[in-house]
Amino acid sequence: TLAGASNAVVIGFNVRANGQARQAAEAVGIEIRYYNVIYDLVDDLKAAMAGMLSPDLRETALGKAKVLEVFAVGKGDRAAGCLIEDGMVRRGAKVRLIRDDIVIHEGELSSLRRFKDEVKEVPSGQECGMAFENFGDLKADDTIECYEVEEVARTFDD
Repeated sequence: TLAGASNAVVIGFNVRANGQARQAAEAVGIEIRYYNVIYDLVDDLKAAMAGMLSPDLRETALGKAKVLEVFAVGKGDRAAGCLIEDGMVRRGAKVRLIRDDIVIHEGELSSLRRFKDEVKEVPSGQECGMAFENFGDLKADDTIECYEVEEVARTFDD
């Protein structure tokens, strides 16, 4: 009854539920798990609890670009003409706009162009055009950092 009220799992160690308890658990949708080896019980509990942990976010730097010039494109939108100074910039990756060593904006690229063509990535030493999603406050000499964020599942061993 308590497991049904709290939507819990019933754990039995070296025991079996009688017919009446089994029927009551099935009626309210409660799972009963049986164990004969303590290490199996502990391993299952750790795995279940690890699934409840929020994942760690790991940031990986891809590259850095310098804004050389800012252009007006479309209706009030602005794009940055940039030189990739280090690494590379990839479309779909996260970006951070830095001005005077202060992060001004974090977001995503809405466009990455090389000449007139939309490209997937631009390597170091090349120039490209970048536009940010929902952001247009760009200035020459701003720095753009490109990075990816990866979710890593946490465990109790961490």
